[in-house]
Amino acid sequence: MNSERGLVLEVRSALSAACPSLRDGDPADAVGGLTPSFVASPASTHEAAALLRAAASSGLAVVPRGAGTGLGWGLAPSACDLVVDVRGMDQVIEHAAGDLVARVQAGATFGHVASVLAKAGQELALDVPADATIGGIVATGTTGPRRLRYGSPRDLLIGVTAVRADGVVAHAGGKVVKNVAGYDIGKLLAGSQGTLALITEATFRLHPLPEAVAYVTAEFGPEQRGAAAAALQSAAGSALVPSAVELDWPPGSPQSPRALRVGVLLEGTSSGVAERARRMSELLASAGGSPAVAVAEAAPPRWGQLPSPSTVIRVTFWVGTLAGVLDAVAAAGAGAGVRPAVTGSAGAGALYACLDPGTEHDTAVRFVRALRDRLDSGASGGPASAARPASAARPASAARPASAAFGGPRGSVAVLAAPAPVMEGAGAYGPVPGSALMKAIKDQFDPDHRMFPGRLAAL
Repeated sequence: MNSERGLVLEVRSALSAACPSLRDGDPADAVGGLTPSFVASPASTHEAAALLRAAASSGLAVVPRGAGTGLGWGLAPSACDLVVDVRGMDQVIEHAAGDLVARVQAGATFGHVASVLAKAGQELALDVPADATIGGIVATGTTGPRRLRYGSPRDLLIGVTAVRADGVVAHAGGKVVKNVAGYDIGKLLAGSQGTLALITEATFRLHPLPEAVAYVTAEFGPEQRGAAAAALQSAAGSALVPSAVELDWPPGSPQSPRALRVGVLLEGTSSGVAERARRMSELLASAGGSPAVAVAEAAPPRWGQLPSPSTVIRVTFWVGTLAGVLDAVAAAGAGAGVRPAVTGSAGAGALYACLDPGTEHDTAVRFVRALRDRLDSGASGGPASAARPASAARPASAARPASAAFGGPRGSVAVLAAPAPVMEGAGAYGPVPGSALMKAIKDQFDPDHRMFPGRLAAL
């Protein structure tokens, strides 16, 4: 017992020497039910590097943390000895307004960064919570409706500074948009969920704030899924340059089914947006189903929001297969006895099916398995590896038709958030075609698998 206590004191001493802002972990710091022994808050990349070197010498499992808004999503870590809280690194280091570039520390909140950039009439074109940290946004790949036009964090990232598990500092990219030197490690770290390295700084390309915006919405009846899908595909592939094309399909009830809403965001100059909104209204109305079309300056209800954070299933697909995907969701729900709320950037090939918090665990598992069976098999068999991720989805005009090579809709089904029994019973990701490559990359960056171990199923 004395030797164990001495070892703990030795580890604490090494960590505190590297990062003075160190404390013991408590239940409020738990990640996936695991309470860390220590929580450290480095104030710089230099401190973070020294901290991870000390952690490596003691073989500690490390979990990076920003605001914690995404820690509850995905698989829980298999071990958690040290939580590295990056919120002490919270500065906008450089804003080159003339170059539309900003370099930001990982702990800065999106809201703070947005306020700084707005003074120059610019923005980081992401739709994320104001309290989310920049490092967390990049690590989780968090995005929103405008991903259709601007892409995800990895598409806006032009440079990154990160600390490997062994404490070595790595720099990639630069401070100019057209920098092409070296390997694009930033895009590798984006969406890695903190399993490869600790992000400490990020450099982004920016966009001017739009002068005007317009939301064009079309409401389709419950039995007009095909017409809604056709309208959405036409909007996403149109020359009117939509910034977002969203689908909202509330669950309703058998006695009172809910309509489907197609929403389109247009941004630009006042005169240009007004004309594009008029033409977009005509385009949506011509899709069939006689939808009710409206134009407004304010976002419609539930825009960019998840109906429920309890059980969230993400479906990614070729945009041209949307009608079949909606049919698959409806059929899987009917078979399991649930009516999920469906929302998301369907124009970019991504939807979220959310189950009511009161849904029985076995019922949720049945729904996920049924949906995965329908979309993984494409209704007539074949591997799921051909499904295109949402971050790479093509416009509807170029989307592969549902019957192009498969007998039905195809897509990838991932459980992003769910009670532990659902996550265990349904599996978080299903088949992962690139698992061998992912493991090889993990072995290169983190040979001992100490960075957020167990977070990704393939690792």
